[in-house]
Amino acid sequence: MKDILKKAVVFILTWESKRILSKYNPKIVAVTGSVGKTSTKDAIAKVLERKYKIRKSEKSYNSELGVPLTVIGAKSGWGSLAKWISILWKGLEMIINNVPYPEILVLEIGADRPGDIKKIRRLINPDVAVLTTFAETPVHVEFFNGPEEVFLEKAELIKGLPASVNVLLNMDDEEVMKLKDKTSANILTYGMSDGAQFFAYDYGIFYQKEGKKSRPEGIAFKIKFQNQEFTVKIINAFGRHHVYPALSAIAVASIFNISVEDSVEALSLYSPPPGRLKLIRGNNETLILDDTYNSSPKALAAALDVMGELEAKRKIAVLGDMLELGRHTITAHRDLGRNAAQVADILCTVGVRAKFFMEGAMKEGFKKKTIYTFGTSEDAGKELQKIIQPGDLILVKGSQSMRMEKIVENLMAEPEKKAELLCRQDEEWKKI
Repeated sequence: MKDILKKAVVFILTWESKRILSKYNPKIVAVTGSVGKTSTKDAIAKVLERKYKIRKSEKSYNSELGVPLTVIGAKSGWGSLAKWISILWKGLEMIINNVPYPEILVLEIGADRPGDIKKIRRLINPDVAVLTTFAETPVHVEFFNGPEEVFLEKAELIKGLPASVNVLLNMDDEEVMKLKDKTSANILTYGMSDGAQFFAYDYGIFYQKEGKKSRPEGIAFKIKFQNQEFTVKIINAFGRHHVYPALSAIAVASIFNISVEDSVEALSLYSPPPGRLKLIRGNNETLILDDTYNSSPKALAAALDVMGELEAKRKIAVLGDMLELGRHTITAHRDLGRNAAQVADILCTVGVRAKFFMEGAMKEGFKKKTIYTFGTSEDAGKELQKIIQPGDLILVKGSQSMRMEKIVENLMAEPEKKAELLCRQDEEWKKI
């Protein structure tokens, strides 16, 4: 019965959304890829809002249900029939009446299963499409025959687009660049590779003095575009992967006649969403690298690279299961366990699949006495209180359903700020 109701709601929402888009005719920026979609969507929205009335996808509303909700400007009704009726009524009122509507929609587009993006493409015709990056072992790959099928699914976003549409491709990703042959759209490139039209270089971490100590504050890099050079600083963002959302935001802004100078200024006020490698003060004079929003092999590799870049007395990697990897589950966890062994002093695993992190780490020479295993995030959060010491840097990362943010809540110095600093703090999530 629930499946029937969901299909009915999706059908009506999609019907309403088509008519809303036809009536108000906003420009559409669509973002897809295997990694970095949400950060890219948020960075683009931050820059565009300097000049335009925009609406972006809430959190990760990137499905055949989430995209229509963004078009209508509503949040999920979750399990409440009354809320869904209210949302459907709101959509109908927008069709019947004239209401203020955004000039630009910035939409995140995801794919859990084959055919997902094709369904969404029937609803939207993007004016700008942004491809972030792919991964050898993408998340959700268990529902596809392999990574190649995932790539082809993502390509559905740009297939058949005319020359009047701009498509932004990440030049540092060979698989993304292959998609240039699948569209007639105007291609723009961004990245840290020579030849990228929006080119970034001189990446580094900058610090802030706190008494006798220095605390990491964010990343800085330079961007070159049309023989102009600019320095970009992003507060509380760490890792080279944060360069790409900024670059794509600057590129999209240029399409909408926003100067690079204005874009750089907007990005100085931007901070990545909660749970995306944000630095949080922890108990007992520790620092927490909160990367709890989700996990995949490529994203975890990037997080471990960041841990390696930062200075700390001890480094503790708290890693939860990476889900939806299908037949790649064991090898992916073992490989990342090896990576963790190269940068961490202590490894904590959370979940049944995470034991393969331990196997990989031990093969790399990591000693078993410096490995702790936990069944749940609740257990890990309690026990880590006994393990941490002043000066520790603690990376916390795992797939969404592992609820790794509960560990950060246990360890953070200011738990009263959890609604502001942590991901999944909605009442609906707390019930799960």
